[in-house]
Amino acid sequence: MEERARDPNDFLESTMLLDQTHYEEGFRDGYKDGLVSGKEEGREVGLKHGFQVGEELGFYRGCVDVWKSAVGIDSSKFSSRVHKRIEQLAELLENYPFNEPENEQVQEMMDAIRLKFRIISANLGVRLEYEGQITASKQELEEM
Repeated sequence: MEERARDPNDFLESTMLLDQTHYEEGFRDGYKDGLVSGKEEGREVGLKHGFQVGEELGFYRGCVDVWKSAVGIDSSKFSSRVHKRIEQLAELLENYPFNEPENEQVQEMMDAIRLKFRIISANLGVRLEYEGQITASKQELEEM
């Protein structure tokens, strides 16, 4: 019987194939685990953001309800411009797409609601602010 000499490259090649196999297996496992944890984290972030948006919109809705009640009691105390703006804000709130979180106009609508709220507050001479909204100064304090 003739004994064949072992080629040193065969050993290295099988080692590299084993290494590649482990790498690919680890990648697949990590990818699957990442998908699961990413979905869980995404769900948590979505719930938190959704709650914050709902809370802020609820604040504005409450203000609109109070303002409408005040207008109903004595409309002579409010200019037609303020009354019209309150109605516009109510319409913006009514049309907010709660069931369409993927809607690309959501941020634009929220900005329009905030702006309309500030205009009405200034017209009425009241200083109202949604406490949950992080302003630049609050954010700077938190970072310190």
